[in-house]
Amino acid sequence: MIKNLTTGTVVAGRVERCDTFWRRLRGLMFRRPLAEDQALLFVLERESIAATSIHMFFVFFDIGVIWLDAQQRVVDTTLARPFRPYYAAQAPACYFIEGHPRALELVRVGDQLELEASPG
Repeated sequence: MIKNLTTGTVVAGRVERCDTFWRRLRGLMFRRPLAEDQALLFVLERESIAATSIHMFFVFFDIGVIWLDAQQRVVDTTLARPFRPYYAAQAPACYFIEGHPRALELVRVGDQLELEASPG
């Protein structure tokens, strides 16, 4: 589950953790659209802008992307559209969430999130 501690709302109830090379590589490519309560949580070892950038090749639906720093604070968000080559956070991030576009309505830059995810 991903919870916004600043507002007390649940951002996503079903969360898959992507913390290996292969899980991060696959991401949402060739998958079906996400349900409103579903998200992927990508975990990196250190904060970076380049390492947390994404592409939307072979993703056939819009997603909401939320980037977080090492303290799990939101540093940026965007609505990512299919087949776009590049999206990156405006600040270094250690985590990022790919979820239903509705998730963007539930967070703002600066919000503190709590992350719990099941293994992929």
